[in-house]
Amino acid sequence: MTRPLAEILGIGMVTPVGLTARTAAAAMRAGITRIKLTCLLNSRFEPVRAGFLEDEHLPPLADAVARRASRISGRFRRCLQLATRAFQEVLAGSTKPLPMFLALPEPQQNQAEPLGSVFLELLMSQAGVSLETRRSQVLFQGRAGGLIALEQALRLLSTGQVPGALVGGVDTYMDVRLLTTLDAEQRLHSGGLSDGFIPGEGAAFLWLGPPGEGRRQGQTPLACITSVGLGHEEGHCYSDKSYRGDGLAQAFRELFQRWPGHKIRSVYAGFNGENFWSKEWGVAYLRHAHSFTESFRMEHPVEYTGDPGTALGPMMVTLAAVGLQRGYREGPCLVWCSSDLEQRAAVIVEAMSP
Repeated sequence: MTRPLAEILGIGMVTPVGLTARTAAAAMRAGITRIKLTCLLNSRFEPVRAGFLEDEHLPPLADAVARRASRISGRFRRCLQLATRAFQEVLAGSTKPLPMFLALPEPQQNQAEPLGSVFLELLMSQAGVSLETRRSQVLFQGRAGGLIALEQALRLLSTGQVPGALVGGVDTYMDVRLLTTLDAEQRLHSGGLSDGFIPGEGAAFLWLGPPGEGRRQGQTPLACITSVGLGHEEGHCYSDKSYRGDGLAQAFRELFQRWPGHKIRSVYAGFNGENFWSKEWGVAYLRHAHSFTESFRMEHPVEYTGDPGTALGPMMVTLAAVGLQRGYREGPCLVWCSSDLEQRAAVIVEAMSP
């Protein structure tokens, strides 16, 4: 195994198919889906299909949090609810406040949203846990944001200044204004549109430690991160430039240049049902096919949950870590995500050495 950049010491996740990381992983492994028709209608007066949690499965906002959160959008208030239990779950074994690198949804145009520090304060109050806020960061960079947050956490861990870091992503498409915009852009999957995605929601968190931190704390790491790569796509979804798929290929190139390991055996892909991402994957894979085994396994969890937006990257890293730890997924695993705008990111997750 390649020398780890970080160990995965803890996980937390809330999805439509499971309210903890391991129950969600087991449900997706079993092929369980919670995608269904909602009471929301698209422009053709058809019910929108989505992967949303029932309200009864989300904790209510604490009174103090609800008062402070009254000035932010319903989308970000729901993100607070989605993140609460996943945040508490990932910190179950932690003994001291750690910095957080959190990916949040990109604010909609002309809509005021909370500053990152405000969201972290609300989340700490809602979950009843503390963070090392001085070194924490919040990113608003779309679907790839969770993996970009992971790369930022690795940078901090490499300095040796902290014993660990938290990485997370939380997002929801349960927002009428957002769904209306996506419907007008013909991006939502429906009976008349096959090239579209099913909206979802979720939260996922990782507790990362530097190599050897698990042993020092008497904990067994689930898996480890051994490489990361970032890229930028000029011809993204909302660009007028030619779409060539160079951004994800760039992320793969950076990833593999830093990783002298064995060939990839499992891929957790950022597909969401839109053809755009399949084309991008095709370009990136063909340019780096020598880095994959001929019979590698492809996983795309969105088919069970709907697209969870910025939660997707940390969610797939969590799924890979659980699969490697329990022995039903072969490593090394490659996880990649692409944002609607230019950001692209990929990481490699491997099993711990015996």
